[in-house]
Amino acid sequence: MQIGIDLGATKIESVVLDDKGHELHRSRENSPSNYLETIDSINLIVNKIEKKFNKKINIGVCHPGSSSVETGLIKNAHNSPWLNDKNFNLDISKKLNKNVLCENDANCFALSEAFDGSAQHYNIVFGIILGSGCGGGLIINKKIVSGSNNLAGEWGHNFLPFFGNFKDEQININDKYQKTIENYLSGKGLERLFLKTYNAKLSAKEIFNNAISKKDKRCAEFIERFKDRLSRSLSLLINIIDPDAIIFGGGVSNEIKFLDEIKKVTEKWLNEKEINTVFLKPKHGDASGVRGAAWLGRKLLY
Repeated sequence: MQIGIDLGATKIESVVLDDKGHELHRSRENSPSNYLETIDSINLIVNKIEKKFNKKINIGVCHPGSSSVETGLIKNAHNSPWLNDKNFNLDISKKLNKNVLCENDANCFALSEAFDGSAQHYNIVFGIILGSGCGGGLIINKKIVSGSNNLAGEWGHNFLPFFGNFKDEQININDKYQKTIENYLSGKGLERLFLKTYNAKLSAKEIFNNAISKKDKRCAEFIERFKDRLSRSLSLLINIIDPDAIIFGGGVSNEIKFLDEIKKVTEKWLNEKEINTVFLKPKHGDASGVRGAAWLGRKLLY
């Protein structure tokens, strides 16, 4: 039995899984925008769960951002800035008086789907998060690969491959972030680029819906360029890691109804007639993160 905690910017979700992955408990609460209150909230949630089941239970927590190998401090938690520069793993372990296993949310998403989700029958799995940002997690033989700098999977920080393929990529800028994959594929990035290109403010969801319904020619053109950019970025990923499976998660991924088309365009950029890597949607959907956090408690993963 394991407890999983998904610490988000607006909510704290908890789940209890038995050893076969069956859900025994699930709850969701609002997330405080204060560090000490966040620690206290998680402590209260865990105490309630352990009282309910009348036993001490292993705990895993997934959180935004990544932690420094040298200091243990969290960094790049852009949507939960109160976590930045805090040793969350140490502090929550002290509060609960037990060892708590913590990982970033993209790694937990990937772990969940590799362990008992859509990619459970594959050895090398890459989980992609396309949401407000653009992250990822690498799983090999059902174990998280973090790398020597805890940066494994952070594909969104790379420059967009074959930059300049479209006119709106011809930008004379010194800001390196604006050339990154995240800037072109994340929800916030799509909204910024659409506003800059068409002088029109639409949400990422509206852009996708208008493109699919053919309601707005601009949206249709924009999503065609999105498909090409995503395929270019995946070609980079496959050239370096060559995973058996890629799982697409996050709010933007939920809007993608054309994975088969993306795969064909990716093959073009790889100059391959056919690739064996499978493109999959997550089995557990939005619950993948919290379930992955719960699986952190299994000894066979560490």
